[in-house]
Amino acid sequence: MAHTSFPSDLPVPTDDGLYNHLTNFTIPSDLSLPVARAPSKKVNLSVLKGLTVVFCYPRTGAPNETVPDSWNAIAGARGCTPQACSFRDNLSQLHSLGVSQIFGIATQSPEYQAEVHERLHLPYELLSDEKLEFQQGLNLPTFEWEGNKVLRRSMIAIQDGKVIKWWYPVFPPDRGVDDLIAWLKDR
Repeated sequence: MAHTSFPSDLPVPTDDGLYNHLTNFTIPSDLSLPVARAPSKKVNLSVLKGLTVVFCYPRTGAPNETVPDSWNAIAGARGCTPQACSFRDNLSQLHSLGVSQIFGIATQSPEYQAEVHERLHLPYELLSDEKLEFQQGLNLPTFEWEGNKVLRRSMIAIQDGKVIKWWYPVFPPDRGVDDLIAWLKDR
């Protein structure tokens, strides 16, 4: 199965309340994440002006990687590439609705994410939380996959360093951007 599609019978994640603490949460000022395409460059989400949207995702598959059934069996795991592409494909509308910047965040290395960025032709940056600093700083839920801790899928709207809206869980993964667009139109 292609990485840009996913099975229709995936298990649906449920809201377990693990994002409730983010309402009106201030992003810690000491968090800076490396940019995948330039790891020496870091982004500090707490100081960005305007409306920033970050989407967190577990991991993207490598080219020619066969997605195992065990991954598909985890509620909310499958669909990272379609999610990233949905932001790519709706970028101009998101900007026209007031989004200043968009970032994708995963626990994969900057080098791994740089390949994803190039392969998917993403017009926004991917940030690496390989050291789990963002995850720990915001106390975000995770799950284990092949010995690695990965983020659960979500979206977070940040205005001038403060969380003003979050979506968790996000399902189906490629439709979360539709929820974001609806919210932006109603703001």
